[in-house]
Amino acid sequence: MAMKKGYKALLAEANAEIVTVPIDEALKLHGQQDTVLVDLRDPRELEREGKIPGAFHCPRGMLEFWIDPESPYAKPVFQEDKRFVFFCAGGLRSALSAKTAQDMGLPKVAHIEGGFGAWREHGGPVEKVAPKG
Repeated sequence: MAMKKGYKALLAEANAEIVTVPIDEALKLHGQQDTVLVDLRDPRELEREGKIPGAFHCPRGMLEFWIDPESPYAKPVFQEDKRFVFFCAGGLRSALSAKTAQDMGLPKVAHIEGGFGAWREHGGPVEKVAPKG
C-alpha cells in the first residue's frame, strides 16, 4: 500500500513551519519562568531514561486534548502565556507535535533539536523517575 503522505513528508512540512531550538539554546531555557519544556515521551521512556527536572509531561497521544480549552481533558498549563518547547526522545515526535500545537493556535511553540537524547548528551540535568505500581 502506497502512503498518500509518509512521515518524512510530514516532518519536512513541520520543520518548514516551526521553530527548532538548538540544544545549546534549549539548555539555557531550562528553569526560565516564561518557558515550559513539554516532555512528549511515554511513561516507560521516562522510567527508563529519566526526565528533565521541571518539565511538564504530556504523553503525545493526549496533546490535542490537553491543549484545547474546550476539551474535557484540557490542562490549564496550556492556557498560560508562556513559550512551549516540546521534546521527545530524538526530535521527530516533537516536530510533529509543535506543528500540531501551532496549527491549533498555541502562539509560542518550538521543539528541541535532537530531543531528550541531545539534552542528555550535552550534560543537561536529568532526574530519575520511579516506576509506577
